[in-house]
Amino acid sequence: MRGEIMLDKEVYNQLFKPSFSKKTEVTYWDGSVKEYGEGEGEPVFKIIFHEKIPVKELLNNASIALGEAYMEKKIEIVGSLQELIYDVYNQAEGFLHNNKFKKFMPKEKHTKKQSAADIHSHYDLGNDFYELWLDNTLTYSCAYFKTPQDTLEQAQINKVHHILDKLFIKPGETLLDIGCGWGTLILTAAKEYQVKATGITLSEEQYQHIQTIIQQEHLEDQVTVLLMDYRDLKDYQFDHITSVGMFEHVGPENLQEYFDVVEKNLAKTGTALIHGISRQQGGAKNGWINKYIFPGGYIPGVTELVDHITKTNLQVIDLESLRRDYQLTLEHWTKNFHAVKDQVIADKQEDFYRMWDLYLQACAASFQASNIDVIQYLLVHPNNNTIPMHRN
Repeated sequence: MRGEIMLDKEVYNQLFKPSFSKKTEVTYWDGSVKEYGEGEGEPVFKIIFHEKIPVKELLNNASIALGEAYMEKKIEIVGSLQELIYDVYNQAEGFLHNNKFKKFMPKEKHTKKQSAADIHSHYDLGNDFYELWLDNTLTYSCAYFKTPQDTLEQAQINKVHHILDKLFIKPGETLLDIGCGWGTLILTAAKEYQVKATGITLSEEQYQHIQTIIQQEHLEDQVTVLLMDYRDLKDYQFDHITSVGMFEHVGPENLQEYFDVVEKNLAKTGTALIHGISRQQGGAKNGWINKYIFPGGYIPGVTELVDHITKTNLQVIDLESLRRDYQLTLEHWTKNFHAVKDQVIADKQEDFYRMWDLYLQACAASFQASNIDVIQYLLVHPNNNTIPMHRN
């Protein structure tokens, strides 16, 4: 028995030793304590194991094993969860980078039926859930902070205008938003830019929310929302196309078809703004997030995306990183989420609250560490000389 414990501890030691730079104290399930990282004085972080996590689970995928343990309160963290994960991301040999600790990945497919189920599992948790901690615009994507002092709501409004202004949009033109969320972008485009806007979504909750606003504000002649898969779009020829936080859901095998759809539905003198989480170091998945938060999710690499774009004969004329904006967005969401902790636990149970808290803070840390990025790609057809020469 003692030999088994020693072997288990050695695996944990291999996991933690290269993973922390800041002084971190780990209290194991048997009461023994070991410190990792460097620094004087009190530990910056404390990790407390109430139960032993089987070594086999760690070796299969440390992200899944430790994420599940945190959800189930087998692990407690003292100190900032975001900063702890940020520290691990900054260690090249840490378990979040080391393939030795992420062998198993959930199997995924991206058929139309499965895509609808994946979207339903995340976005149809109930509008009342998202209303608790998003801002009044119900925008669930990266905001755009003109200054760090902007409120979250102001930054989300900034983001919508930043996108629409990049399109060089004119009154009377048409706009398609692929994956339109709760409709802030298409509603703003219709009311403030005087365009005819169409949004598509697979989320029934989002669809019903937008339909209600269209009827309340008598926008039937300006705004249309469709409950449909992007692959069912025909050649409608919109003057402009937007897609925000969408391509992360289509799967690597469908990225080319996704951009083919953009090309076929974009007018020859039109503009398309594709905004999504990209990874400058290449495509990636996270086992725990794919299993519990975004089934079917895949973060494409920048060169991977540009390769797909250029295969469609579309051209990239502008590329902008909003990585630090997304870090700040997630920090706002985390603060809001913490403020409604009791209500979320009452409605969804404590393991759900811990799961989402881990998700929000881990994503903030990932953007903070440049492990992932969010980038806007402005696309046109070749020989489009009708738009201004520069973004401003």
